[in-house]
Amino acid sequence: MTMLIKLAWHSMWSRAGSVLLTVMMLAVSILVLVSVDSIRQQTKSYFQHAVSDVDLIVGPRTGQTNLLLYSIFHIGVPSHNLSGKSYAMLQAMPEIDWLIPLSLGDSHRGYRVVGTSTTLFNRFRYADKQPLKFESGQAFSAVKDAVIGAEVARQLNYQIGNEITLAHGMTDVSFARHDAHPFTITGVLEPTGTPLDRSVLVSLDGLDAIHANWPGSATTAGQSQEVTAVMLGLTSKIQTFRVQQQINAYTGAPLQAILPGATLSQLWSMLGGVEQSLQVIAWLVLLAALTGMANVLLLSMRERRQELAVLRALGYPRWFLFMLLQIEALLITLAAILLAMAVLWPMGSLLRHWLLETFGLYLPHGLIQLNTLPLLLAVLLAAIITALWPGIQAYRQGLGRQLD
Repeated sequence: MTMLIKLAWHSMWSRAGSVLLTVMMLAVSILVLVSVDSIRQQTKSYFQHAVSDVDLIVGPRTGQTNLLLYSIFHIGVPSHNLSGKSYAMLQAMPEIDWLIPLSLGDSHRGYRVVGTSTTLFNRFRYADKQPLKFESGQAFSAVKDAVIGAEVARQLNYQIGNEITLAHGMTDVSFARHDAHPFTITGVLEPTGTPLDRSVLVSLDGLDAIHANWPGSATTAGQSQEVTAVMLGLTSKIQTFRVQQQINAYTGAPLQAILPGATLSQLWSMLGGVEQSLQVIAWLVLLAALTGMANVLLLSMRERRQELAVLRALGYPRWFLFMLLQIEALLITLAAILLAMAVLWPMGSLLRHWLLETFGLYLPHGLIQLNTLPLLLAVLLAAIITALWPGIQAYRQGLGRQLD
C-alpha cells in the first residue's frame, strides 16, 4: 500500500498542473455541497426548535406565516399591533392558562428588543420543551431592568450591571435613541439556538416608560402600550380549536390566532421545493466535477502508457494498475476536501452574517459540523465509483500494446 501511495503521488506530481485544476474544481463543488447541506439542516433545526408547548399565537390579521415569522423569528415588520382592549380581552378569557405578550419595534445596536413579561422565563419552551435558563443573573424586576440573550452578551461583551440604551426602530442613530432612559442588565440567558439568543428582553412597563409622549407614538404616560403579538397556553389542549375560532370571530378588532406547529409545517412545506432543488443542484455540481476528474485520469493514461508498461514489465499485476488509479482519485478528492474545509472554516462567520442581514436567518453553528462527516464520506465513495472506469481501462490494457 505504501508503494502504491508513493507511485500515485509521484505520478500526480509529474502532472501537477492538471491535477491542481482538478483539485480546485472538486473543492468548489464540495464547498457548494457542504454549504447548501449545512444551511439547509441548520435552518430547518432553527425553525423547528424555536418554540415549543405554545398552543396559540395571537396577533393582528396579517396572514398566518407573516404572524409566525415576525412574532417568533423576528423576521419582517408587523403592519399594526394588538390594541390594549384586545390584549385585555385575551387576559380575561377563562380558557387561557397563561399568556406571554410580545412587543417589538425597538432595538439595541442591531439586536431586537422584545417587550414582554416575566411569564416568558417561567412558561416559554423551545426545542423538546426545554425551559429557559440563566447563565448569570436573574429576570428583570424593576422597570429599567433588561435580560439579554447569549449571542448579545458574547458579541457585545456585556455583563451583569452594564447599562444599555435602546433605540426606536432597527436603526441606531442619535435622534432615534432613548438616551434619557438607560436600562441595566440583570440577567444573561444560556444559549438556546433560537431568536432569543439575539434579543434584548425588557418589561412592557419599561417600554411604556421610554415611549411615553414619544413623537408619533400612541402611548402616553399612564396608558397601557399596545403589543405586537401574544403567545397563549390553554388550560386544556382539547379547547385549542374552539378558542382559536372564538378569537378569530372577535368583533372588537380583526384578530388572528394560529397554531404555531401547523403554521411552521406549512411554511416548511412551502420551502421544501426550494430545499430539494438546491440539493439537486449541489449534487449535480459535484457530479460534473467528479466526471471532470475521471476525464483527467483517462486522458493521463495516454501520457502514461510507458509508465504503466514498465510497471507491468516489472511484474506488478493488473490489479496494481487498477488500484493505482483508485489511489490517485482518492488523493485528489482528499486534497479537494481539505481545501474546501480550509475555505469553509473562516467563510462560515461571513456567511452567517450575510444570511442574518439579508434574510434574517440566524445560524447558531458554523458550516462545518459533525453531520458533515457522513457527507464527506459519501463524496469519497462517489469519487471511488467515478474512478472505476479509468481503473478498469488501466486493468484491461495489454502489455504489448503499451510497450509499442
